[in-house]
Amino acid sequence: MPVAKNKAFKINQGGLGSLLNRIQTLFVGMLRIWSIPIVLMLSIASGFTTYYGLSHFIVPWIALIITIAIQSIIVICSLEIAGIHWKANRLRFLSVLLSLSVAIMASITFSYFKFYEVSQSESMRISRINDMRKAGNDYLDAILIIKGDILRELNTELEKSNNDVSQAYFGTHSQLPPAYKNIVGQGAFWRHYNERYQIKKAHFDQMDKEFHHLDEHIRNLQTSLNQLTVDAEKNIQNAIIGMQEVQLQFNKIATHTGRKVPQAPILMTYDQFSQGVTPSFAMWTDFSLFAFACAAMVDFFTFLLSYRLETTAPGPLTEQEQELVFECLRQFSEFRINENDELEMVIEKSDIERARRYSDWSRMFAVGFLLSRGFLRKIDERSVEFAPNLYPLIAEKMGDKLRQIKAESLPAEQADLSRVPHE
Repeated sequence: MPVAKNKAFKINQGGLGSLLNRIQTLFVGMLRIWSIPIVLMLSIASGFTTYYGLSHFIVPWIALIITIAIQSIIVICSLEIAGIHWKANRLRFLSVLLSLSVAIMASITFSYFKFYEVSQSESMRISRINDMRKAGNDYLDAILIIKGDILRELNTELEKSNNDVSQAYFGTHSQLPPAYKNIVGQGAFWRHYNERYQIKKAHFDQMDKEFHHLDEHIRNLQTSLNQLTVDAEKNIQNAIIGMQEVQLQFNKIATHTGRKVPQAPILMTYDQFSQGVTPSFAMWTDFSLFAFACAAMVDFFTFLLSYRLETTAPGPLTEQEQELVFECLRQFSEFRINENDELEMVIEKSDIERARRYSDWSRMFAVGFLLSRGFLRKIDERSVEFAPNLYPLIAEKMGDKLRQIKAESLPAEQADLSRVPHE
């Protein structure tokens, strides 16, 4: 009875481990399969941004062809460079690396324009609002300074004229003849200065009234400029109208006083305000690290996933191919674990094999076959390493061999037991 329990426990334990192993294998396989559409989607996304930037410099259909070529080179070179070792073929490795670098640099450069536009759209909007406000406020500051000078000048003249009237009334004016000195009263001399005073006062009142109208237009313009972030389309139109009214009113005043009129700014229309950015290499002068990081991130993920896809062979091996490969690889004798934590084997003949003139055609055929299928990677001229997808095949074949050996040894053990005499 205890033996039956132990056997049942072992079966259940083995069944649970086998189930977990199958689930893990299925999950890893699904991830590898899912990597393919992800790479394609990343290539399409990167291609769209690359085409967007490139189409602003050359004809669109040529930009499309170049974009397809760039993305294809990135994926193909990423897959190829994953299976190349520096020591195996330096020239090929450098050529693939150079092609990959040029393609990624071109993709990032032209993708940067799109990400720059997206990431800087709000800051450009704020910058345009600030530019409009600055232009408007600078103009208002200039006319307010001139307004203050005009008012001070008019006020000074009015006060001087008022003093002349007072001095003429009390007979203390410097222009009075000696006969009229210190005579108080409203004489002819007083009436002359009083008339001049009334004219200047009327002019001062008129200018003050016009300045009040100008102040009203200035307040309306400042209100429109301050509310550009609320309703841009409406307030930009109001700001343009307000700027024209301020300019006309102030030019009228300045003309009467003989003042130099400052140049009024030309505010952008709403269409100009809402216009997007036209990609140009001038964007690199105002470098955006965030836009560059986004452009580089897409191509980096494309390269990384394409690189990882190389660990999966282009297609499975048939039963006959698996048997052939297993038998041929068993003929090699020099194996070690290399710095990549992979099983490495020497494919050259040993000294004894050279002395015996051993023909290694079959096993070299297996090596070439596995290299072309992605199950082996060349390290240098004399050694190769196992790709991760080769281990399960070898493990399966080794398991089959062990089961075959056990099956063959079981009848022999039973025969030996049958010969043992019973007590």
